[in-house]
Amino acid sequence: MTMKPKAKKFRVRRATGVTPASGGTRPAAGAPTQDNALLGEMEDGFGDAPYPGSAAHDRASGAQAAPPEPAPGAEPEVPVEQELAAIRQEGLTGRQLRMARRTAQKHGLRPASDFDAVRLLRHRGIDPFARTNMLELIVNDAQSGAAAQTPAQAQGNSQTLPATMRQPSVPAPAGQAYDENTRASEIMRVQRDLATRRRKRLALLAVRLMFFVMLPTFLIGYYFFTVATPLYATHSEFLIQKAEASAGGDLSGMLGGTSFATVQESITVQSYLESREAMLRLDAELGFRAHFSGEDIDPLTRLAPDASDEDVYDTYLKHLDIGYDPTEGLVRMEVVAADAETSQRFSAALITYAEERVDQMTQRLRESQMADANSSFEDAELRMVGAQQRVIELQEQRGVLSAEAEVNTVFQQISTFELQLQQERLRLLELQSNIRPNQTRVEVAERNIERLEALISSLRDGLTATSGADDVSLARISSELIVAQADLQTRQLMLSQALQAMETARLEANRQSLYLSIGVFPVAPDEAAYPRAFENTLLAFLVFSGIYLLVSMTIAILREQISA
Repeated sequence: MTMKPKAKKFRVRRATGVTPASGGTRPAAGAPTQDNALLGEMEDGFGDAPYPGSAAHDRASGAQAAPPEPAPGAEPEVPVEQELAAIRQEGLTGRQLRMARRTAQKHGLRPASDFDAVRLLRHRGIDPFARTNMLELIVNDAQSGAAAQTPAQAQGNSQTLPATMRQPSVPAPAGQAYDENTRASEIMRVQRDLATRRRKRLALLAVRLMFFVMLPTFLIGYYFFTVATPLYATHSEFLIQKAEASAGGDLSGMLGGTSFATVQESITVQSYLESREAMLRLDAELGFRAHFSGEDIDPLTRLAPDASDEDVYDTYLKHLDIGYDPTEGLVRMEVVAADAETSQRFSAALITYAEERVDQMTQRLRESQMADANSSFEDAELRMVGAQQRVIELQEQRGVLSAEAEVNTVFQQISTFELQLQQERLRLLELQSNIRPNQTRVEVAERNIERLEALISSLRDGLTATSGADDVSLARISSELIVAQADLQTRQLMLSQALQAMETARLEANRQSLYLSIGVFPVAPDEAAYPRAFENTLLAFLVFSGIYLLVSMTIAILREQISA
């Protein structure tokens, strides 16, 4: 990368006694050169006057002795109005006219208008529209008298190189120059002045650093090393686990055995331990406020006797550090107290609070699932009992224990009587087949046949027909019993399904249950963990140093902007 050369800026003054030359200008014999600028604030002893014996000194003496005469053959002077009219006819732009006015003001001229500025500059032999060097824009107070100079001197001053600003001193007598010893002594004096200023600036810098950086750092270090109360920290780690998920193929089943299954519960427990509810419970049970209000606590950490709950809560958050690691599923907790035993008790109490909150988070879900299952089971049980009671009532009212058994009995009787009827008919046919049948035996057989037919007919009528209002057929009784028994069987099936659903709900509720598993139990430390005096003091030093550096840079930038 190409870097542009940069040079320091010096306050310079314009030298006198130079003559214009073709193609450029050269400094006068008495004017400071670029080599002299390296000497810093050196003075040649002659001030603004040219060096005696130089060409510039001779020209200045001749100019003062005799005014310049017009050269022979010169053109006569043109009136000002004609010159201004001619300049207006040139058609100059507004930007050119503004450049001409600025150039005229730089050379100490006072034009009446922009066109007059062009006229005056041309009379001086200066191009009003030429781009000038940036070093020529720096004008010192000595140029306020440029109007009293001759045109040749003014034109030379417009093209001379800048010289360093000299310190006000008594000029040496005219005709007397500095020798080598005097010049060396002056250089030594300038160097001594620079060294003195550097020592003064370093001393002021040291005072500022001592006041704004070292003193606050010392006070903070004194507080941490001597005043601050030693605080003991108890570390503990625990994680929230869920029962094994079902073997289903859904996303919850796949994530059931990972730490992502309990992310919400872990964050909820962390938020609860950092809440005012946990702080108030800890204060009510173990006296958190009283512990940090004791006389052995340093003034910056101690709670006021009449401190509000917000102040106590701020102190609680300062002395409780809890965080959840989602990659491992661990909740890490650090509890700080003024003594080791109290720190351990506070940590154990907070873990107990976390366990209770974990149980409460799934209790409502488990209760809802079990309540629905229990309600369904109880309803199915009541309906089954009702159906069974109806069957018993039918059996008692109809006097039939089993309709199927009764029907089978009747059909067996009918079959038996029909068999007897067939035998009697065969017997009658056998008696009638004789030439001279026994009339008595024939009549007996006929009466037996009639009796059996009547009995069979009555048995058949008893299955379907009714003889009175209170009499009910066996078919109706059988149908009612069959319906009642079918209803009973249905209710028994529904009861078994409700029982199975309740068992399933109980298993799901057990799977939904969460429990807190402690990985690192809280153990009382034997050494104080806080305050970390050296680290805090070093951090304070870095902070105050950074603040001082920022403020110093801001002030320096503002000063540079204001001076510019």
